[in-house]
Amino acid sequence: MSMQAQIHEKLAAAIRCKHLNVVNESHMHSRGEDSHFKVVVVSEEFIGKRLLQRHRKVNEILKDELTNHIHALSIHAYTPEEYSEKAGQTPDSPNCLGGSKLDN
Repeated sequence: MSMQAQIHEKLAAAIRCKHLNVVNESHMHSRGEDSHFKVVVVSEEFIGKRLLQRHRKVNEILKDELTNHIHALSIHAYTPEEYSEKAGQTPDSPNCLGGSKLDN
């Protein structure tokens, strides 16, 4: 299973998502390794949760992947209302500054 599919599967199993999109952005940053991803997670579970709490939840779900496989993860976690207000648009991911475990 690809890393992208693994991330999608783990998030979908742990969070009741109204919308979930996992984008492999590795081609923009790395040398052929699947190591840079952007996730857009929309869930009613995020209502009343601060951004930090939402990110911590995603990070905890993907703890193994972040420790062993992923160099960069851009997280966009919204309530359905917030996502609707943004008309489904999410910011571009930041440029990678390097420092990958893969560089060693």
